[in-house]
Amino acid sequence: MKKDNPNRKIRIEKVTLNIGAGKEQDLLEKGLVLLKSITGVAPVKTITMKRIASWGLRPRLPIGCKVTLRKEKARKILARLLKAKDNQLSKKQIDDSGNVSFGIPEYIDIPDAKYDPKIGIMGLEVCLTFERPGYRIKKRKMLKRKIPSRHKITKEEVIEFLKKEFGVSFQEGVE
Repeated sequence: MKKDNPNRKIRIEKVTLNIGAGKEQDLLEKGLVLLKSITGVAPVKTITMKRIASWGLRPRLPIGCKVTLRKEKARKILARLLKAKDNQLSKKQIDDSGNVSFGIPEYIDIPDAKYDPKIGIMGLEVCLTFERPGYRIKKRKMLKRKIPSRHKITKEEVIEFLKKEFGVSFQEGVE
C-alpha cells in the first residue's frame, strides 16, 4: 500500500484521563476537582456493576472518575501530558491494537498545573486511542462490520506517529 494514501493516516480518536478512588468518597471528590482543573471539562463518575463483598463493593457505588477529550482538545492536553513524562514512553505501554496507556504519579508534573493543598498529591492514568478513516464501520448502527486486519493500527505505526507528531522517544522495557 502507498504511504500517501489518505485513508492510511492515523489520528487521535480520544484521550481519556482516569482516576480510581475505590470506596473513599473524599478521594473521589478530590479527583473530580483535579480533572476539572487540568482539562476544563466536567468529569463523570464511574460506578461499579458487580458486587465484590471482599472488597466492600456493591452495584452503583461510585469508585472513580474520568474525562474523555476528542479532536483539538485531545491534541493540546496530550502534548502537556507527554511533557509530564519528559516525552519518554516505554514500548510496553502500547498494546497490539495501537492503544497507549501510561500513568502520571503526581499531577504537579503536568505543565501549567498548580499545586492545590485541598487536593494534595494525586496521580492519574492516561489512555490514548487511535483510529484511521473508515473506523466508523465498527460503530455504526446499520451494517456493522469488522475492521480488516490490513487496516488496523499496529504498534510500530503508533510509535512512528508519536515520534513524528509529538517528539516522543521510546525505551525498550523501562516504564
